[in-house]
Amino acid sequence: MKRSGILGVSLVAMNVLGTACQAEGAAFATRLPPPAAAEAPATAHHATAIFAGGCFWGVQSVFQHIRGVTATRAGYDGGAKDTAEYETVGGGDTGHAESVAVDYDPTQVSYGTLMRVFFSVALDPTQVDRQFPDVGSQYRSVLFTRTPEQANEARAYIQQLNGAHVFARPIATQIVPDHGFYPAEDYHQNFAALYPDNSYIATYDAPRIEALKMIYGGLYRDRPILTLAAPGGT
Repeated sequence: MKRSGILGVSLVAMNVLGTACQAEGAAFATRLPPPAAAEAPATAHHATAIFAGGCFWGVQSVFQHIRGVTATRAGYDGGAKDTAEYETVGGGDTGHAESVAVDYDPTQVSYGTLMRVFFSVALDPTQVDRQFPDVGSQYRSVLFTRTPEQANEARAYIQQLNGAHVFARPIATQIVPDHGFYPAEDYHQNFAALYPDNSYIATYDAPRIEALKMIYGGLYRDRPILTLAAPGGT
């Protein structure tokens, strides 16, 4: 189901959908244990991580509210540069996943902590090729890793969570080396922050922010970091 398909639904129906979404969100939004593997002490003040997990509006919104995050960009990853365009990606056969590039200060927030929040509230990591009403490979869950260290940490953390059976089903999130992130069109950037009353945002994304605030209050920042799209791929 494409996001545009629910925008004309009546207010009563949207309230029903919203209640169902919040109930579904409660099934996976939970405080997770931190990564057990020790992380090396941070020395640099800048790093980037790529997260994909359903509609990039909501994923971007979650990371915009985390302390230590300095910038975010909604975009596409996993496919070629010439197919990194919204309508084309929406066909589901480009190899791209809707993704979010997260710039952060490792001295303030670690990659492990970002993964912890991602798996806790940004998505249901057990869903395959979908999140909520959005279905297709472009909505799959992926950690596009930029360094061997990120890949190792990601593998170890997923193994840890699966071993502890913190979710009812195994985590479906893929770990894939990043070969190119391409920012989405300007109108997709900061969408949840700019249009909080949009029916899709109110139904499917606002509950994630409430969960973030409730579960990880120490990481939560009320005012989101807003970022404009950057031209070209990074």
